[in-house]
Amino acid sequence: MFTGIVEEVGTLRSLDRTVDGVRMWVDAAVVREGLAPGDSVSVDGACLTISVLDAAGFAVGLSPETLRRTTLGTAMPGTRVNLERAVRVGDRLGGHYVQGHVDGTATIAAMREEGDSLVVTFEAPIALMPYIVEKGFVTIDGISLTVTERRGSKFSVALVAYTREHVGLAHKSRGGLVNLEVDIIAKYVESILGERLGAMAPA
Repeated sequence: MFTGIVEEVGTLRSLDRTVDGVRMWVDAAVVREGLAPGDSVSVDGACLTISVLDAAGFAVGLSPETLRRTTLGTAMPGTRVNLERAVRVGDRLGGHYVQGHVDGTATIAAMREEGDSLVVTFEAPIALMPYIVEKGFVTIDGISLTVTERRGSKFSVALVAYTREHVGLAHKSRGGLVNLEVDIIAKYVESILGERLGAMAPA
């Protein structure tokens, strides 16, 4: 599990297709410390398993599901990626509960300055919009953010000055794709209530 508080912006070194699938190498310094093969790491919001470590970073395997659901399969060498190590018991939860299970991708529809903040508006799959509410949490490329506005299939977030300087999202542009994970609590509530209401429905 993660919290959506980005520890470091790393750099995608290479994306290599092998007989077994796709291996992605990421250059990192901060999150490289303390990692071991088998550990989990969030790369732009996707929970991935460390397979190999070297002096400059680490390698992870990308499953077909990860390639379908995220932007990682089309990322190019040199791409900046948000990184976070899995949370440890007793750590502060500065963001919210983030699984690293990307629900889909969203498109950057607009970006505008507002004071020292950057307001970013996204166009999201309509099926995911019921889980996105104003003042609720959403995870964009692994970043825990608060929804400031929601209309139709679009929603907005605001990146404060500190966040802008410490994540890769501020370097993307209109039309770019991002990884989106909606609040897991909302999905559990829907599942539980749906089953209960279904059981109460007349035969």
